[in-house]
Amino acid sequence: MKGMSLSEAVVSPSRIGWLSIGALGILALALGTLQSVVEPALPLLQRELGVSPAEGALIGNALLITGAVITPVAGKLGDRYGGKRVLVRLMAVVSVGGVMAGLAPNLPVLLLGQVLQGVMVGALPLSFILVRKHLTAGQSQAAIGLVVALFTGGGMVGMLFAGPIAEGLSWRWMFALPTIAIVATTLVVTRLMPHDPPIPSGNGIDWPGTVLLSGTLLAFMLGLVTVTRDGGVPSLRVGAIAAVVVALATGWVVVERRAAAPMVDLRMLAKPAMWNACVLTFVITASSGMVLFLLPQLLAVSGDGYGFGAGTTDIGLFLLPGAVAGAVSDSVGGIAARRFGPRAVVIVGTVVTASTLIALASLHTAEWQLVLAKVLTAFAAGVGTTALLAGTATAIETKDIGIATSLLVVTRVVGVALGAQVAGAILDAGAEPMTGRPAESAFVTGFAVAGLVAALSLLFVRITKKGVQA
Repeated sequence: MKGMSLSEAVVSPSRIGWLSIGALGILALALGTLQSVVEPALPLLQRELGVSPAEGALIGNALLITGAVITPVAGKLGDRYGGKRVLVRLMAVVSVGGVMAGLAPNLPVLLLGQVLQGVMVGALPLSFILVRKHLTAGQSQAAIGLVVALFTGGGMVGMLFAGPIAEGLSWRWMFALPTIAIVATTLVVTRLMPHDPPIPSGNGIDWPGTVLLSGTLLAFMLGLVTVTRDGGVPSLRVGAIAAVVVALATGWVVVERRAAAPMVDLRMLAKPAMWNACVLTFVITASSGMVLFLLPQLLAVSGDGYGFGAGTTDIGLFLLPGAVAGAVSDSVGGIAARRFGPRAVVIVGTVVTASTLIALASLHTAEWQLVLAKVLTAFAAGVGTTALLAGTATAIETKDIGIATSLLVVTRVVGVALGAQVAGAILDAGAEPMTGRPAESAFVTGFAVAGLVAALSLLFVRITKKGVQA
């Protein structure tokens, strides 16, 4: 027992077959599919539900915000109560969310379904807990790689098949079919995967911090869509929304400073490497979120002299190369960070992104231009954020890696969500009075703003040069 870690003392790696690991991987594939079906189908969902682009942006953002909140919590719950036990319960919540989304008669019900589905992001750290406890170190690395690869592959599957399913059956089946697969695969995992004993801990879960952070993020996003829809709202209401967000955020900070085992160690934010990485990640992903929302809208719109009138199937095919580029960038980003340093990677990625988007504001008359722009921006954003993640992980103490990466995941998700919501507001503001369809000038403005936001990274790199180099 001497010299062993607490986790190693509690449980030794047991022999489980690759059939069990395969079941975890297929579950990750189904989850990735369910997560990604919304992106190519957003224009269709907006038409079917009769909602504006700003409201439509909430459909994807609801899932992202829940995922950002649940990720660090799921890992702590898995350690305390066992990865398998928590995973099965999370999948029950995801399944309920999938059923609600598939049966949703209106936007509020669909949003609630997306919120419940968002807990799926917590499945990844729980899967990692299971493979670490039941496999040797070398085997667990291979198993984790398989699970992550299949989750990413599921995103491509959802992107590719959302259109055929929505157009051949109904948009409701986009949610129903992956949900059925999740239920079936969860039953298989329950049958094949042995229970993992929890790791004893003297500290409880920081539920007050979790609730306050969740409330802050949700109030911020709901407030944002309220402010950006219907041409704006009275300043009194804007002030009230801001006051609620500030009050919740302040309460969260106070609770986290006093908690024995805080959900997020606020001391991490004071470290230069962490603070700089969070700021740059937020700027990069905000620009990426705008592109993520604008491109499907432009592909779908059919106007005089602009737009392509693409259906959901065609939109998925057009966006698929960008999804592949984004998946490849995750591995390239870590390698590039080690070879050239995070600062150099961020600079190159920013130049590529800003140049592409400024060019796209003028050149968007052919499908290949949009496809190429999606590939370049997805790859550049993925490489940049992964390089920052890798650089931060190597610049801090080993005991703080989990906290630091959780903070960056939250920052990344909020950046994407904010960018998408701002892009929706720009399209709403530039809608034609007679048709309600976004004018071409609205897309030009959106791409130009996204390019300028990306270029802000260069300014932050200049100001925070020492921290990024760390």
